[in-house]
Amino acid sequence: MSDGTQTMNTTEPADAEFAARAEAFGNRMLEVINDGFLTLMVSIGHQTGLFDVMSSLPPATSEDIAHAAKLNERYVREWLSALTVGRIVDYDPGARTFALPPEHAAAVTRAAGPENIAAFAQYIPLAASVEPEIVDCFRNGGGVPYSKYGRFQQLMAEESAGIHDVALIDVTIALVPGLPERLRAGMEVADVGCGSGHALNLLGREFPNSRFIGYDFSEEGIAAGRAEAEAMGVTNTRFEVRDVTNLGMSHQFDLITAFDTIHDQAHPAQVLRGIAEALKDDGTFLMVDVRASSNLEENLEHPLATGMYAISTMHCMTVSLALDGDGLGTMWGEQVATRMLHEAGFAFVDIEHVAADILNSYYIARKA
Repeated sequence: MSDGTQTMNTTEPADAEFAARAEAFGNRMLEVINDGFLTLMVSIGHQTGLFDVMSSLPPATSEDIAHAAKLNERYVREWLSALTVGRIVDYDPGARTFALPPEHAAAVTRAAGPENIAAFAQYIPLAASVEPEIVDCFRNGGGVPYSKYGRFQQLMAEESAGIHDVALIDVTIALVPGLPERLRAGMEVADVGCGSGHALNLLGREFPNSRFIGYDFSEEGIAAGRAEAEAMGVTNTRFEVRDVTNLGMSHQFDLITAFDTIHDQAHPAQVLRGIAEALKDDGTFLMVDVRASSNLEENLEHPLATGMYAISTMHCMTVSLALDGDGLGTMWGEQVATRMLHEAGFAFVDIEHVAADILNSYYIARKA
């Protein structure tokens, strides 16, 4: 029964604004889902060589592309469909042909070298393979051990090789004043967390008068480094399975390098102290690690920030925590890295950036 009071209109501007924001976010989430699945297709395109094949072909049918790639046509056709609606591949419905535009090939083929973003797409299925274990860690703590990541060593070797092959000698080493000349004369060099050893073998081949040793706890990586050295005919590199948390050396090396490995360590501060102790007083530590700020708010415009925080959750942080480590994480950032280097015993720390490398910062640290 009405009391005569008028009912107010509840559809106010604030409600309309909320509805618009909700719809926009819903659309954004649909984009996320689509792009997540598209990333899997990009990973497959890299692994099967389809992008490389298509970059060398004129517009072609799925049959022609599958034949050129020596792959199953039905799978290739479905893959091409996903890439077409994902706006990576162009499709001519009249001729039923597909083409990879040259400007797209520049970002997804092996010819692109370090610019090949398709290679990075492989980390998505790798991370997804441990999702149940990560969910369990959210509930119970702990971490996922390195042994659970079957292809990680392989992917890291592929990624680092693409960078080192084009930049290690002419760019990275040259960042340290006088270092190329000293290496030609002869130095004692160690690489901490050497992985598959490709960087060390490149240095060994380029600087035969210097002596190089690589340390890593992965037997698979050390075996790969030794095999590559033999295949390359490099005789001045050695590789040793070792927990770099306890180097246990004093004033032994002129140069120590660490390429994207310190943030993964269970106890990075202890590793850095060991590196400082292992260096001669006039030695240099060249550390290459993820380029970021230690402050979340300063990473909002970072082009890879979402991926880096995610891979930290799914790999870098959790493998450290699995060893009862500190869980430093991928995005420890320049401020924390600089502080930790100083605390480890390095009096001077310079940070360099390379225009072509948006992923890494280059730290040049000295004790005196």
